[in-house]
Amino acid sequence: MSARSIVVTGAASGIGLATVGRLLRDGWHVVAVDREGEALARSAGQHDAGAKLTTRTLDVTDASGIAALAETCAQAPVPLRGLVNCAGIPANARFFDTTAEQMRRLYEVNVVGAFALSQALAPVMTAAGGGAIVHIASVSGIKGNLGRSAYGASKGALVTLTKIMAVELASERIRVNAVAPGPIETPMVREAHTAATREEWHRTVPMRRYGTPEEIAEAVAFLCDEARASYVTGQILAVDGGFTAAGLMA
Repeated sequence: MSARSIVVTGAASGIGLATVGRLLRDGWHVVAVDREGEALARSAGQHDAGAKLTTRTLDVTDASGIAALAETCAQAPVPLRGLVNCAGIPANARFFDTTAEQMRRLYEVNVVGAFALSQALAPVMTAAGGGAIVHIASVSGIKGNLGRSAYGASKGALVTLTKIMAVELASERIRVNAVAPGPIETPMVREAHTAATREEWHRTVPMRRYGTPEEIAEAVAFLCDEARASYVTGQILAVDGGFTAAGLMA
């Protein structure tokens, strides 16, 4: 397999961290990106990557930083063939408790950040012969989950953006898909989810458990791989233990 590189945002923890590790094992040269430079440096030590891992501190709302990253990728010796937009921020507030500022902030990071990175890096991929973009959406962008006015709306926008990008970028040989995780055991979730919250999820997820970041990373790795997913584009893959499929359950 010829050398290929991929950018992963939100790479310092959780799903992003697991995704970096999985892609490195698949032979990708990974550019791991996160706004938390110290956390990113610590996370790099968890990978047995050698020269195949590069780290870069970047806030996905920083337009000049995105442009600089695109220029670096364009000049790199290993062609850019992928982008995984993991960076995102959560919110759990009922509709009347959600402020307009919260809504704007989540859209800026979760939607505009992914859009801007994709727009900057897609031409670099096109010049390299094409590639794959994977957005990390959420089941809250598919279902009307309680307390997810801002978060769910932002992930729903990302779901629609995925489909539109898939249509428009197909001629550039770029496939665009999204993974929609259900409840996942990330450090952020372990801190935020109470016993009552966990019981709610366990009642509505047929598999009766939370997923792991590694399970999401496996789905991402499949969608990024031209050899395995060459005819897959515009799809939203729910990795959720059956949550989005469920109706009445025992």
